[in-house]
Amino acid sequence: MRVLLIEDDPVLGESLKEFLEREGCEVRWIQDDREFYDPTVAEAYDVVVLDLMLRFGSGEDILRKIRDYGIDTPVLILTAKRSMRDKEVCFGLGADDYLTKPFDPKELMLRIKALLRRVQNKKIVKIGDTEIHLERLVLKKGNIEIKLTKTAWELLLLLLKNKGKVVSNETILNCIWEDRPVGTEVVRAYIKELRKVLPPGSIKTFRGIGYMLDEV
Repeated sequence: MRVLLIEDDPVLGESLKEFLEREGCEVRWIQDDREFYDPTVAEAYDVVVLDLMLRFGSGEDILRKIRDYGIDTPVLILTAKRSMRDKEVCFGLGADDYLTKPFDPKELMLRIKALLRRVQNKKIVKIGDTEIHLERLVLKKGNIEIKLTKTAWELLLLLLKNKGKVVSNETILNCIWEDRPVGTEVVRAYIKELRKVLPPGSIKTFRGIGYMLDEV
């Protein structure tokens, strides 16, 4: 489970990151605007945990940008703002859950798991003769299980999440490799790995732009 944590309080952020990692989550913790220059990074995560009162901006604005980009990753608001008006605004902008501070970290984890259950109700996706088992992270053709590298899985899930839409090279690099100095030739290598196991024609190339996963 990949969690994007946007929280500028260093003490709370560190403790939450450690707690979520103990619970088996892979966590990217963003503390300032230099790390969150592109809202499309939210596409690569299963859940976004978002504070509202940030030193570098408004959590409401970040939520709005995420949804304006058409990103449907579940967003859980974690904030000291307790009024009904604040909740109305956030749910109106597309928040999926709202938890007020102070809180029990165990409740946060329960809510994250509940959000994941909602989006994972379709646990097996078929593309041609290939089955993608989302819960187990298994690729199957008939009775044969196909192994993928961790990075190839991350790329496949990103394309699957945006099936029928072009995912730009920039978005792929930001979501999968984050700040690591990787170029589009690496993206092409992993696309090649996916094409070996997916039906022919299921990944379309938009030269100089990006890739799209589509029905065969």
